[in-house]
Parts: sequence; C-alpha cells; structure tokens
Amino acid sequence: MAANVEIAVEVTLSAGQCHDAPQGRILMETGGTQDEIIPLLMDRAYEDDLTRFTGQMLKFEPAVPPKTNRKTPWDYDKELYKRRNEVERFFRLIQDCRRIFCRFDKLDCMYIGFIKLALIFRAIKRA
Repeated sequence: MAANVEIAVEVTLSAGQCHDAPQGRILMETGGTQDEIIPLLMDRAYEDDLTRFTGQMLKFEPAVPPKTNRKTPWDYDKELYKRRNEVERFFRLIQDCRRIFCRFDKLDCMYIGFIKLALIFRAIKRA
C-alpha cells in the first residue's frame, strides 16, 4: 500500500458566491500537462463536462461519480474515490490554525500567505 502523502501543489481563492469549478480548471491548467496519468480526486460539484475534459487533456484521470440525473453516466474508480476523504481531512488539518479557520485577514494576499505558512509548518512537523 502506498504511503499517504499530503501535498498542496498550488493554493488559490475564489469568491464566496462563485462556483469553484472554474477556479479548479485554472489550477489544473497552472500545473500543465502531466508526464503520466495522475488520478484527480474531486467531488460531484466538479463533475461537469468541461472540468472533466480539461483534466483529461492535461493527463489527469478524474475519479468522480456522475450526478444521479446524468443521461449518460460514466464508470469511475470507486476504490480511488473512497480516498477523497483525504482531501477533506487535509483542509481540516490546515484549519487547525485559528487565524485560517476564522479568516481574521481581510486581504486575500495575507490570507493565502498564512495558508501557505500553515502548509509549511505542517510539512516541517511531518518531517
């Protein structure tokens, strides 16, 4: 069994009233085309055709179940999708920092800076 590795490649913010899927596509494009196919764990909120297509073009293999009202559902790796909880746990870990959880900072650049600082502390703690 592979070791659990927590890593954040990139962090960005989106407006609270906006859907996260467009920002997710931008993050995928920032990473560029991968050398080999990499699984991409995401929830049903990101299962739109454009997000899945973007991921596949960049050599990501989306592991996301189709919404129940899809006319043409697809197959997905159910065992891999079970690991999506690791993503949720990762967000919970960085929110241990009260400053991030309560979002004391008004400026996005300061908030992202403290998220990155929490990620650095988390990496040092694990080393």
